[in-house]
Amino acid sequence: MKYETVIGLEVHVELATKSKIFCSCSAHSFGADPNDHVCPACCGMPGMLPVVNKRVVDFGMKAGMMLNCDINRVTTFDKKSYYYPDLPAAYQTTQWFAPVAVNGLVEIETSKGKKGIRIKQIHMEEDAGKLVHDIREDTTHVDFNRTSVPLIEIVSQPDLSSAEEVEAYLERLKSLLRYAKVAECEMAHGTMRCDVNLSVRPEGSDKLGVRAEMKNMNSIEAIKRAIDYEVARHIDAIENGTEELRQETRRWDDIKGKSYAMRTKETAGDYRYFPDPNVMPVVIDDEWFDSIKASLPEFPEVKKAKYMELGLSEYDATRLSESIAIAECFEDALSVCGNAKEAANWVISEVTRVLNAKGMSYEMLTLDGKVLGKLINLVLESKVSRANAKKILDAMFEDPELDPIKYAEENDLVMSNDTGLVDKVIAEVIAGDAKAVADFKGGKDKALMALFGKCMKQLKGNVDPATLRTMLIDAINKL
Repeated sequence: MKYETVIGLEVHVELATKSKIFCSCSAHSFGADPNDHVCPACCGMPGMLPVVNKRVVDFGMKAGMMLNCDINRVTTFDKKSYYYPDLPAAYQTTQWFAPVAVNGLVEIETSKGKKGIRIKQIHMEEDAGKLVHDIREDTTHVDFNRTSVPLIEIVSQPDLSSAEEVEAYLERLKSLLRYAKVAECEMAHGTMRCDVNLSVRPEGSDKLGVRAEMKNMNSIEAIKRAIDYEVARHIDAIENGTEELRQETRRWDDIKGKSYAMRTKETAGDYRYFPDPNVMPVVIDDEWFDSIKASLPEFPEVKKAKYMELGLSEYDATRLSESIAIAECFEDALSVCGNAKEAANWVISEVTRVLNAKGMSYEMLTLDGKVLGKLINLVLESKVSRANAKKILDAMFEDPELDPIKYAEENDLVMSNDTGLVDKVIAEVIAGDAKAVADFKGGKDKALMALFGKCMKQLKGNVDPATLRTMLIDAINKL
């Protein structure tokens, strides 16, 4: 019998706000001491009232618009009641009855073609704290720094049917949310986590199978392996009766490559959702709605098409549109230098080279594209050689305020127009390497490169390579 897999995802994304969702504590505590970014409000102290961070609602709306959702003009917060040590109030403030966004659609593309994945809803909520297990002391500590850090949860319909589709869907979410600058979406940093709901049914059946949920997956590769394992486990149970499938929450052990039952799956009734009387409904008027809509960026595919219209290859356009940081750097550089091909080459080759050397992702790029455009102009105007321009670019990453023109002048990196100096250097190099001169005259072209390299070294790269090559050959031919 053939089977089909049915998958729905709940993707938790940490929003890129400076402060938490209901208080003014910093939302960024990576590397901080435990319980250093907390206050009575996010610690759930009695009598403390939450105040909604407007920026969180802005980002929730923006995410919804990027995923083609309808925005609820009146959105409310609710209490999700459950007890766990990292939840100080014994409930989580989330959205159940009127989430910020509903009924969205995300288009993905896999080896089987394009497919639309429906979004059931996007809701805003607060994160829980973090349990730190100390094996040496046989103790578990609680760190509340992460408590009330703002999240959105993106709940898909069960429209996914393979690990390949799940990967494409997650990558599309990351791309769109990063473009909108609402989230980092870095699974390795814990700013994007995923719950995978999976069941298996006979091919062609319209009845869903028994569902298992794998919680807090933080790696696409781990998610793919977990899906493959769970599909095999479900089919084995159905065909061979190896176990009785139950609706349950499971934990994925990436080292052992297996999942383990944690608890039977809760239902909505188990959480006793009810409106939070401490948080007033948020009313989104036309002015607010229109301002967020006007702030939306161009989609990646729109930028790609625009770049190809500039004469760039599909490869270059794809690379430039992969990241909003790279796209903006390219566009700013182009606005200054006016040469799309040169700007693309510098961003794709040289900017990426420096990022890779520093172990930085595209999203960590802070280089001013307009300053990069100035540097490109120095090369195009033959004021600085390409080799020396690369050195200047390295320095620009170290000092964001660096002026490439001033830096070139102060560090003797400006191209020399003194043909007399070039002639003098060529004469010295030719006189000092008679063998290479003879080899070149004898037809060995590599000998010319040796002489060329020596000249370039003495001139510190401050000469146009084509001009130097022509003058060098002329000087040898006159011997």
